[in-house]
Amino acid sequence: MIFVVGHKNPDTDAIASALGYAWVKRERDGVEAAAARAGAPNAQTAFALKRFGVEAPPLLDDASPRFGAIAQTVRPLMPSQPLSAAWRKHSETERAAPVVDVDGTPIGLITGKSVFDYLSMRLDMADMPFRELISVSCQHACDTNAPRFARTDRVSDQRARMSHTQRDDFIVVDGDGRYVGICTRADVLRPPRTQLILVDHNEPSQAVSGLDESDVLEVIDHHRLNTIGTTAPISFTVDTVGSTSTLVAERAREARLTPPPGIAGMLLSGILSDTLVFKSPTTTARDKAVATWLTWVAFGVVGAGSALAEYGEQLLRAGSDLTGRSATDIVSGDFKAFEGGGVKFGVSQVEVTNFNALEDRIEEIRTALRALGERRGLDFVALMVTDIVENDSLLLAAGDIRKLASMPHKQRQSALWEMPGVVSRKKQLLPTLLGLLEG
Repeated sequence: MIFVVGHKNPDTDAIASALGYAWVKRERDGVEAAAARAGAPNAQTAFALKRFGVEAPPLLDDASPRFGAIAQTVRPLMPSQPLSAAWRKHSETERAAPVVDVDGTPIGLITGKSVFDYLSMRLDMADMPFRELISVSCQHACDTNAPRFARTDRVSDQRARMSHTQRDDFIVVDGDGRYVGICTRADVLRPPRTQLILVDHNEPSQAVSGLDESDVLEVIDHHRLNTIGTTAPISFTVDTVGSTSTLVAERAREARLTPPPGIAGMLLSGILSDTLVFKSPTTTARDKAVATWLTWVAFGVVGAGSALAEYGEQLLRAGSDLTGRSATDIVSGDFKAFEGGGVKFGVSQVEVTNFNALEDRIEEIRTALRALGERRGLDFVALMVTDIVENDSLLLAAGDIRKLASMPHKQRQSALWEMPGVVSRKKQLLPTLLGLLEG
């Protein structure tokens, strides 16, 4: 299975492009690909998913191999079955024979060592005919102390434990302690690596955890280069468009594929979100052309122009309501970490229909920013508050902001700047910050 996944704290484009490109890979290339998400959908994305009747991709917050991926589903034996059944099981599978109770709880494993240990304790059986010997119940000759691992446990976290045991066979259980399968020491030492396609990002700090234990097969993005390392050449696309969903939709068109209305609607949502319905300076003619095509697919050709405008407004407003959102949620909902000039920092962005909703919460939000920076080990963290009606932004920062003293914007109060006409974190704010830090 190949997982197509966007960045942590996913926005609409990250989830939409993952859904869209997983569909393209299946339809165009015939590969087993599935969309995933590296965090919870925000309010805007949830609105789009509901509007187009699409399920959110499953969560993949860590790509490290888990025991569930290496578990071999060897059919278990009942404790009352004879040892001969374990003998046959081993000859079929060349693995240890699991013994499981009627409720699914593992009792142990029958291995060559466990049988030898049992016989060593019963020397009175030495002269017993072989037929009688292998008729002994499995429960008497199994290793009841075989180590057990939950299928959700990270394999890498348990390797140290392997060095303290002489056993070669292990049991894998589910969250209720019921039998899932078995694995060997060789499985633990050489687990299969998760295969990933990254969309809407190429920076390790923004990628799903466990990236170093996975194989990245492809990257499709529209942000600056600060990329991951790979052990083999891969397909790598970074293009100057307003949305990764644009790049995904272009690939579908090139392959003469028309996505289902739900996928088309999500890709359209990704474009409209990232370009602020074409008001962002990141918008290109390609974004508009693809959005028109996706609108035809999602809403139909008749009245497509008005449908696009109406839905775009609904989408932006769905993500701009801060009512009931905690300061922690506001500063971490659309957060990305960066590094420049030896400074580690993060920038969050939130969209509003006016700045009044923030006026009474500045200190509360500043406290949340400071806590986020300390939690992530960053020098400073900033929140870009964008008014989607007036196309202006405010920047509120916390932490070591001495290098921001030369910001080319009016400072309203301490660590709060007015940024008229600035709406893009990627194209307008980030280059300014990196210029200050690296200059």
